[in-house]
Amino acid sequence: MAKTKQEKIDGIQEQIAQLENQRKKLLQEQKIQERKNRTKRLCQRAGLLESLMPDTVPLTDEQFKLFLEKTMSDFARRILNEIKTGQLKPAAVKPAEAAARENPTPAAKPTQTAQTNGTGGGENGGNGARVNG
Repeated sequence: MAKTKQEKIDGIQEQIAQLENQRKKLLQEQKIQERKNRTKRLCQRAGLLESLMPDTVPLTDEQFKLFLEKTMSDFARRILNEIKTGQLKPAAVKPAEAAARENPTPAAKPTQTAQTNGTGGGENGGNGARVNG
């Protein structure tokens, strides 16, 4: 049996409604994914900041905001702009900690950790990462 024009119109309307629901569902999934990506990015960057600047951990939110506002000098903004435009590559930016690892200061007593427990481990579980002095 051939469908009447009204039946065809009704079928198309149903398809439109289904496609609209599909569109809404995809938009909702996209928003959820964007929120997850933002949360992950915020956590990673805050963790990186705290690892590079542990003295900021005990600050209140107001103190931390003030710290960020005061450290965002014109020089810092120029560096940020250079990074965003590709003029400065992230590998070229060296944190002070990485520079210190590349040029370590000699330990005052290099044999002290080797004598601590006979294994060369010392207090730091054998990694020798910390030098006091």
